[in-house]
Amino acid sequence: MSSQPFLPFALPDIGDDEIAEVVDTLKSGWITTGPKAKRFEQAFAEFLGDPQIECIAVNSATAGLHLALEAIGIGPGDEVITTTHTFTATAEVVRYLGADVKLVDIDPATLNIDIAAIEAVITPRTKAIMPVHYAGLAVDMIAVLDIARRHGLRVIDDAAHALPTTLEKELIGTLGTDATVFSFYANKTMTTGEGGMLVTRNPEIAKRARIMRLHGMSRDAFDRFTAKVPSWYYEIVAPGFKYNLTDIAAALGLHQLKRLPAFQARREQIAERFNDAFADLPLILPPVAPEGDTHAWHLYVVRLAEDASITRDAFIEGMFAAGIGCSVHYVPLHLHPYWRDRYGLTPEQFPQSQKVFERTVSLPLYTAMSDADVERVIAAVRALLG
Repeated sequence: MSSQPFLPFALPDIGDDEIAEVVDTLKSGWITTGPKAKRFEQAFAEFLGDPQIECIAVNSATAGLHLALEAIGIGPGDEVITTTHTFTATAEVVRYLGADVKLVDIDPATLNIDIAAIEAVITPRTKAIMPVHYAGLAVDMIAVLDIARRHGLRVIDDAAHALPTTLEKELIGTLGTDATVFSFYANKTMTTGEGGMLVTRNPEIAKRARIMRLHGMSRDAFDRFTAKVPSWYYEIVAPGFKYNLTDIAAALGLHQLKRLPAFQARREQIAERFNDAFADLPLILPPVAPEGDTHAWHLYVVRLAEDASITRDAFIEGMFAAGIGCSVHYVPLHLHPYWRDRYGLTPEQFPQSQKVFERTVSLPLYTAMSDADVERVIAAVRALLG
């Protein structure tokens, strides 16, 4: 084992401004959903740069995806298409609503959903497509939206990895989908600890998501408790959920969002250093964004080439022995007992995802890494593969 301190796979980058804002929240007496959550929603809308976009802060991206699907009316008998190469949250929210998931393979060049495979699985039951912007690289949303228009389908994109990703210089979240959902989990490109944001230009989706976010109340709890006149009365108009974001979390988000451009620049700098350092190794390096576009670099995912002298699992063990944490994104859904058994899935149905899974590893890439940390990762990788 390395004599140096262990370098984890991911760490949040929390500064003094975030800490001061959280302390201010604690002292204010308003710690659940309140004025800072509202400010965070407004700041996020300003960041996206479109006054028509409404932002609904939630306690996770999973919650946001569930709310978005519920708002467009997904229910029993419906089918939603997504990729097998994702975290289970993308698919499980479909099952929350009693609908079924249609999983498709990935494009090995981008590791994003195989656009050509989408059309092949559309049936009369298909109601929506849920693309996932894997690792922070944009899906070809122009093609996805074209398929959706031709077949009368809704589109909700899982942008948990994709802040601030762009496609043709437009930010993900502004591209004309029914809704987009971002994640602020601890290891994401910015964090609120736990949290997410549902964004939409559709006022009906926004209204429904706001009601369902907090128990199906007809009135916002924040407005009820801060009104200058007695306003205790509310009505339950639907069996809603408990998906609101706290002001403590939003306090983090307000300052993380301000730092996001610098965060992205640092992530890109590390990714470029890795690309240079690994160019001569038996690795398939991650796909990069097209010229002029932004990759969020949430993950730095390499694939061991066929001629690598070591297996993926042995590589991860070797990195761990060197005191460096790695991960795998993801064990595809078709290999998990629940999805495999429910839909009778086999690896042969998803050859690209299966092959990627067997050879892929995510290296540490986060803004709290020093240059020395980056060089340490490079040295460990080169020692194992060089």
